[in-house]
Amino acid sequence: MTAPATGSRARATGLRPWLFAPVALARVAWLRTLIYLYVVFDVLVVVTDPIPHGWVPVELYHPVLVRQVLHLPAPSPVYVRVLLAVILLSALVAATGRLPRIAGLICAFGMLDWISNAFSYSKIDHDHYALIIALFVLPTVGRARYRDVDVRTEAAGWAIRMIQMSAVAIYFLSAWAKMRFGTWGWANGATLIWALTRRPNGLAPWIASHPTLTHALQWLILVAESCSPALLWLRGRALAAGLLFFLGFHASTYYLLRIHFLPLVVCLFAFMPLERIAPYVASGRTARIGRNNPVTSR
Repeated sequence: MTAPATGSRARATGLRPWLFAPVALARVAWLRTLIYLYVVFDVLVVVTDPIPHGWVPVELYHPVLVRQVLHLPAPSPVYVRVLLAVILLSALVAATGRLPRIAGLICAFGMLDWISNAFSYSKIDHDHYALIIALFVLPTVGRARYRDVDVRTEAAGWAIRMIQMSAVAIYFLSAWAKMRFGTWGWANGATLIWALTRRPNGLAPWIASHPTLTHALQWLILVAESCSPALLWLRGRALAAGLLFFLGFHASTYYLLRIHFLPLVVCLFAFMPLERIAPYVASGRTARIGRNNPVTSR
């Protein structure tokens, strides 16, 4: 008779099925394509800072901790342009599903260098945390194809879970930071009014003129971010509702403040059953062929 597991061993045994719950390789394939194509957009449109930073005085460069630990060099015009080419090439190759481990790891380290370069001159954008985690865990899965709908592996499950946890951590730690630095005054203060008056877009001026409404919205944001870990356990319609809420939140912040969280939004797709895309498209194609073929439609 086997003795029951106790202490840390019991906790580890209970946690493993949750961390390594098998997931279809097709979800990894779709998510991989989405994330690597976003990387191309990110370095060309979103985080372009390392390019101009390669031309400014090196005295303005204050490396973040990760650059100090890894002894990464200060940027130069040649350095950042070569790095840009490496990121673009590796991301495009990885997006096709070819050389998923090699191209993926090159892209991951390249983006870590690129992002930490940009953040060594100004504020750190926390929305890139989940993206960096995704770039490092996706190569561990290896080859994954869109048609691998019925092939479920623990490696895919672990990678998806890590991306989900990193996305949730952004929300939860954002709430913790609000309480740490702003205390309860953040939710009861004029933070949102200040932001809306600085960026008066759309309905922003009207919302800013109603302090009661802004206080309610601040409390809504704080509560939602604090409850974000629930996304890791929700299923079905409840999970869909939670994701729609956060997607709506990001859409509203862009509409009102022109502030986006695209790196985080892309990683939220890890919660979605992307493996259903190929069967859905295939069934739709079969139905169209049946309607157009009078012989098979009888």
